[in-house]
Amino acid sequence: MHDIRRRQALAWSASLLAPTLTAMTNDILAATPAAPIELSSTIPSARLLGSGVMRFFGLRVYEARLWAPSGFEPANYARQPFALELIYDRKLEGEAIAERSVAEMRRVGSFSEPQARQWLLMMKKAFPDVAAQDRLLGLTDGAGDVSFFHNGRETARIQDAEYARLFFGIWLSDQTSEPGLRAALLGKG
Repeated sequence: MHDIRRRQALAWSASLLAPTLTAMTNDILAATPAAPIELSSTIPSARLLGSGVMRFFGLRVYEARLWAPSGFEPANYARQPFALELIYDRKLEGEAIAERSVAEMRRVGSFSEPQARQWLLMMKKAFPDVAAQDRLLGLTDGAGDVSFFHNGRETARIQDAEYARLFFGIWLSDQTSEPGLRAALLGKG
């Protein structure tokens, strides 16, 4: 008789706990974003390595997510395939994004003025004006081929290993102006 009551009590407890566990599991699954569709043909094994928020004077500018296959080595980011996804929280002009990118690339390494002009022109095409919830994604194959997407639509492509190293170095190099964001992207923050 005692065993029957104990089993009934356990079953009753489990029936109360099941909805809570289901809700917690659903919350965890909902919190993990799906890989961007742009990665399906280029890096099908990509997984979310890390994410973080870029702030300016305390205001959220965007959430950044780093998508990479297993075994991603941060020290050799420029020689590996990966994607950097930015989901904007506010309206920004594409031209301002491009100009800021050139300034941040100078922190990572030096380059000539003709290179700066060429890259700026390409980035003005790659980065349209964005609004809250717009998504920009940069995808590199690790050999210098870089593609840019705005809300899933390709906006520009460049084959330039030095550009790829300097551009993605804005977030991933040791010289980044945002070391906390870098750590979060690498899953260390």
